[in-house]
Amino acid sequence: MSSMVDSDLPSKLLSILSKAADIVRGHNFIQVYSHYDADGITAASIVGKALHRAGKEYRITIFPTLIDEFMQVIESTPSECVIVTDLGASYIDRFEKMTCEVIVLDHHTLRGDSEKVCYANPHMFGVDGMTSGCGATMAFLFAIAMDERNWDLAPLAMAGIAGDRQHLNGMSGFNTFVFEGAVDRGLVKPMSGSLIPIGRLYDELLISTDPYIRGVSGNREGISRLLKDAGIPEDRGYVDLTEEESIRLSSLIAIRLIQQGVSREKLEELARTKYYLPGWNTDAESLSSFLNSCGRQNMPSVGIGAGMGDPDCLKQAKELDNTSRKQLMEGIKVLDNGESIIQMENIQWFDSSSTGFTGMLCGTVMSYIGDPEKPTIGINASDENANVSSRGTFSQLAKGIDLAEAMKEGCASVGGEGGGHKIAAGGSFKSEKREEFLKNVDAIVGRQKQGKSAS
Repeated sequence: MSSMVDSDLPSKLLSILSKAADIVRGHNFIQVYSHYDADGITAASIVGKALHRAGKEYRITIFPTLIDEFMQVIESTPSECVIVTDLGASYIDRFEKMTCEVIVLDHHTLRGDSEKVCYANPHMFGVDGMTSGCGATMAFLFAIAMDERNWDLAPLAMAGIAGDRQHLNGMSGFNTFVFEGAVDRGLVKPMSGSLIPIGRLYDELLISTDPYIRGVSGNREGISRLLKDAGIPEDRGYVDLTEEESIRLSSLIAIRLIQQGVSREKLEELARTKYYLPGWNTDAESLSSFLNSCGRQNMPSVGIGAGMGDPDCLKQAKELDNTSRKQLMEGIKVLDNGESIIQMENIQWFDSSSTGFTGMLCGTVMSYIGDPEKPTIGINASDENANVSSRGTFSQLAKGIDLAEAMKEGCASVGGEGGGHKIAAGGSFKSEKREEFLKNVDAIVGRQKQGKSAS
């Protein structure tokens, strides 16, 4: 079985994680800060569980993002030991000035290293933090550096990996270590790829947004027709299907998606391997969705409770997810009218101020509704501030598009802040600057494409 000592993990990483574990052992109380998405909540849950088992007192605080306002909260922390997960890469210089001991376990774009901060980020070791090591991955590596008995937390790390969509093209980098070790221990079971959602088919298709199947998702008559055409009773679940039924239904879904104009890249992504978590009686993607819904609906404490194994919290998380997916479906239907997605020269954008779910809607528009050649921008604006999310594809990435830089530069150009991953990024700025921001980002993406073609 995989262990840290016998692994191929970089020796410098092992040294950093060992130092982090020693720092924690030297304190009675630890303050933990993390992000509100699935990756952040799983990372915080992993750290919380590891601290609990080590007999440490701790408090977990969840942020929707890390901006100056929240950074000031961290800087004023009375605790002598702070752990930051799935956040922090952009503020290492500020962490260095803090008088307490700081541990940062992040995977976002590297802005520099630190001698003072105990900092672990995949990018430091030539591993892509966008595809091969997320916040939960780094938190899990820290947990087993604390105690190898924490291997049972690997399913949570797998949910974080799924939440940041790092499983789409198979496991790589640090994620491979987690996955292989979890499989060896019977904690994760890979399942053959399919276009069929896991769970009771009728119920899942009713709220299916990935894939979003036009005329089927959220459409009771469409679902009944599809299942009838496949010769499958409406009360059947994914696990009940014979191999023949599974192939037949998956083929019918594929045909509909092709007719819908879904790219080959997306179809290949959809037919991905699923990762069943026996101890949780669900798969990694579903668990990530449960926890993500808690954060998105401003109930991160429920997500943390669920991640740490509280059955009541897990039940509530599932209910929140069901509600969230229904609301998301309504938002998709609003956008799928052919008029709500605004096309510019190099980008496409929509206003999600009335529907919310900006990031998730971005992903759906990018994959199933909009122009697959253009990055998608979603803007959720209040009277004063606007939050922006962006999504791209790997084929756009190959053309030179870098949304992390586009969001950073575009938001900065109107006095805001932005960043993230090359393929998924976001930011914020004053609402009155929306049109200027969109014009600038369109120009930035255009320059990125020209730069790639010129090279």
